[in-house]
Amino acid sequence: MVRTLVLGGARSGKSAHAEGLLPGDGPVTYLATARRHPGDADWDARIAAHVDRRPPSWSTVEVPDTASLVAALSSARADGPPLLLDDVATWLTGAMDDAGAWTTAGVSMVDARARLVGAVAGCAARLVLVSAEVGLGVVPSTRSGRLFRDELGAVNASLAEVCSEVLLLVAGLPLRLR
Repeated sequence: MVRTLVLGGARSGKSAHAEGLLPGDGPVTYLATARRHPGDADWDARIAAHVDRRPPSWSTVEVPDTASLVAALSSARADGPPLLLDDVATWLTGAMDDAGAWTTAGVSMVDARARLVGAVAGCAARLVLVSAEVGLGVVPSTRSGRLFRDELGAVNASLAEVCSEVLLLVAGLPLRLR
C-alpha cells in the first residue's frame, strides 16, 4: 500500500498539498490530531480553515492521543477509504503533554514513536501523513523547543523509513525526496 509523508514548514502548503493527493470526489477519512484549547480563538480558526477545505464526501475522526491514532490506523482496511493524517507534529505535542516531557527531564518518547511508526507500517489503507519540518532553522533557545525539534526530527525520520513516498514542501512547491 502506498504511504506518503508530506513534510513542510509553517504555512508551506503541506496540508493543502496532501489533501490534493487524495480524491476530492470520493470518501476519505481525515485523521485529525489537533486538541482543542478552550478560549484559543486563533487555534479554533486554524482548525476551522482545515475543516472548511475538506470535500463533503470526507469524514473526520479525531485522534488526539496515541491510543486512538494507533487504533484508527490499525483498523483501516485495504478496501476502505484512504486516510489523511494531519498532522504528526500536533500528535507529538499531545503525546509529549501526556508523558510530562516538557517538565520532566529524561522522559523518553521512543515507545510512542514506535507505536505510531508500527501502526503506519501496518496500515492496510492508502495513507497520506502530514508533518512539520522544524530542523532547518535556528536552534531553539529553550529546552522545550530543542526537545520538540529533536523528537519531531526522530519521528519524521522513522516515518520516512516506512513510507514509499516522501515530499518536502518549500514555499508552496513540492520537492520529491522519495
